[in-house]
Amino acid sequence: MQAAAFPAMARPIIPIQPAPATHTVQAAAGAEFDAELLRRLGKSGPRYTSYPTADRFGTDFGYRDYLHAVAGLRTRGGARPLSLYLHIPFCDTVCYYCACNKIVTKKRDKAVTYLAYLKREIAMQAALFAGMNEVEQLHFGGGTPTYLSDAQMDDLMAHLRRSFRFAPDEAGEYSIEVDPRTVSAERVHTLRRQGFNRISLGVQDFDPEVQRAVNRIQPEHETLAVIEAARAAGFRSVSIDLIYGLPKQTLDSMRQTLDKVVAANPDRIAVYHYAHMPHLFKPQRRIEEADMPSSDTKLRMLQLCIERLGAAGYVYIGMDHFAKPDDDLAVAQRQGRLHRNFQGYSTHADTDLVACGVSAIGAVGATYSQNVKTLDEYYELLDQNELPVARGFRLGMDDLLRRSLIQKLMCQFEVSIPALEQAFPIVFADYFAPELARLRQMQDDGLVTIGPDWLSVTMKGRLLIRNVCMVFDRYLAMARAEGPRHSQTV
Repeated sequence: MQAAAFPAMARPIIPIQPAPATHTVQAAAGAEFDAELLRRLGKSGPRYTSYPTADRFGTDFGYRDYLHAVAGLRTRGGARPLSLYLHIPFCDTVCYYCACNKIVTKKRDKAVTYLAYLKREIAMQAALFAGMNEVEQLHFGGGTPTYLSDAQMDDLMAHLRRSFRFAPDEAGEYSIEVDPRTVSAERVHTLRRQGFNRISLGVQDFDPEVQRAVNRIQPEHETLAVIEAARAAGFRSVSIDLIYGLPKQTLDSMRQTLDKVVAANPDRIAVYHYAHMPHLFKPQRRIEEADMPSSDTKLRMLQLCIERLGAAGYVYIGMDHFAKPDDDLAVAQRQGRLHRNFQGYSTHADTDLVACGVSAIGAVGATYSQNVKTLDEYYELLDQNELPVARGFRLGMDDLLRRSLIQKLMCQFEVSIPALEQAFPIVFADYFAPELARLRQMQDDGLVTIGPDWLSVTMKGRLLIRNVCMVFDRYLAMARAEGPRHSQTV
């Protein structure tokens, strides 16, 4: 690694000390930290990558319902651009914190079989969207997409380009999630040549003790080498994923990780709250409860992240995402174009999401659909020449209204009431009278302001945006009756 690639690393960084736990801090990043409020209001709740959320999908929606949804697009005409999501479920080793749908195996022949079926599904989807298949966004997730070899990725990308029409590199957003342990500098350059222009690196934490506790040994120099290679290869955006609340994490270790990440100068940084739900995710049972940081320590970690990234010039996009002011996400938010989907925040709002691979979730027209979660089911349905749709959801008018409202809150932190009333046949104050009554308490707490024309989330409320959105979720009471299924909002 050339030292010139990271000039900021040569300068001493003075760590920012977290304020006392009861102090209110206005961060440059665009969110106000109030520990007492966060401690009091933090609770289990959805992340709203969709509304209704995926736990509301039902098996009464299947393959033929999906065909009907695509046919509806064709009937209405004026097809929108497409976003493609491909799920590569394989990993070499298991990371104990992970809650993704994955298959841990070193038997590479499994990927050969999977790719043959994945290409079949891609071809079937392409046939459905023939004539309206312009792709503006592509995302490879997992698992570990770079589990695939260069040759396998070459073949898969060539198949995608034969099947769909892709927008030019400068217009499209083509991203891939990368485990730095699985790629060399040469592989990063190959990924760029294969058509990817955005890269996301899983880091989680640089501290060796934390890495051992979650079974993800990832030397710092490997990660920095991948970032350097991505810059040299001409990737438009480099993103780093971190997690706070992991076993063995402390304020000091978190501060050191943040300093190293800021010095590496990525375009985007995601700081996720670790959701410890061993009752749902078997690998998490290997984490020692005694190693988990306290709730108060996790809150102070969050405060540290907001302060450190804000001081470094990053803009708070929402939830757990930060970006440089000139990054596409920050620009889209300022212009009111920001969108949120199953991959998180996106600049491509007006697209239909076509998802391929086991467990992948798509959004076409006014429907959601999710594929089966096991390889055996996936292969069996494709052998029957059926898309492997296991469940889904058809949105009614109320769902579309609430989805639009929640999207605006999640992405822009405000909703124009007249605009919503113009788009839907409602009188806001009447239709949402019960919700407005509940919002009054949030207004008293300083989380929102409610006016005749705008519902706005304050700087103090931004860190509790999920709580605000939950007020408008009419399915939430049903979900709570079924037991805890979501992570903590803070």
